[in-house]
Amino acid sequence: MAYSKMVKPESADLIQLVVLRTRRLSTHWIRVTLGGGEIEKFRPMGFDQWFRLFLPIGGDAGLERVPAKANKVFGYLKFLRIPDGERPVMRNYSVRAFRPATADAGAEIDVDFVLHGSAADGTAGPASRWAETCRPGEHVLIIDEGLTFNPQRGVDRVVLVGDETALPAIASICASLPAGAIGTAIVETPSEEDALEFAHPSGIEVVRIVRPHGVAPGSLALDALARTTLPEAPFHAYAAGEQALASGARKHLVGERGVDKNAVSFCGYWRVGAASPASKAAREAAAEPLA
Repeated sequence: MAYSKMVKPESADLIQLVVLRTRRLSTHWIRVTLGGGEIEKFRPMGFDQWFRLFLPIGGDAGLERVPAKANKVFGYLKFLRIPDGERPVMRNYSVRAFRPATADAGAEIDVDFVLHGSAADGTAGPASRWAETCRPGEHVLIIDEGLTFNPQRGVDRVVLVGDETALPAIASICASLPAGAIGTAIVETPSEEDALEFAHPSGIEVVRIVRPHGVAPGSLALDALARTTLPEAPFHAYAAGEQALASGARKHLVGERGVDKNAVSFCGYWRVGAASPASKAAREAAAEPLA
């Protein structure tokens, strides 16, 4: 049986949120907690729920000009018309955790940022620099994009594989699985310190791999996947992170291990040598003639 690739959210409206606090998790990880604003519009879905995040690099004036449906072709074209220096940075991130409102506090969303470079010496990219330097009270916008991990494909037996950029998604998937789930989660990171611990069902074996400097990102995770004993079918495989890792895992599972392609969810978050992976909307917008 074929299932849709994505699970769409209830709403794809722009949602304004506020930075509540930040916390350094390790040398290369910062957690930014968002809330306030219009968080009552957000509908948590668990698993690897992800969203477009608009960061106020040029101040709140830029955020106010972000058009509705900025994640779609024509909305993205309007987004690009915001002047340089004012146009927010748009990136894709996963919900690491969602906490509903209580009698004492409003709802909150944790977002974990992988840090590349340093804000102090000017080597950080715009999203990393923002995560390092943002302060409580700053505004952001998000557009919910739903799930890549489709629960219809199964939640009792899973194989999860990713690099450091997929760690928040894999951790959130594990938090959403039933207690009796079994399988393997392979996580490749650039250091032991960056292999953050996360809760998971006791039947999920977590394989942590440290990638030495100079080794192609994702290659060690793919090697580990090739050696992994797969659960009895049917099971749900999920691969995310560097583009070659995500597509390579799918190719290996389907082409070499005989896994049904409809049982594999995969998503390339970034590509070696590219500053930022272009969204589908960005690629389509680049080919769309201006009116």
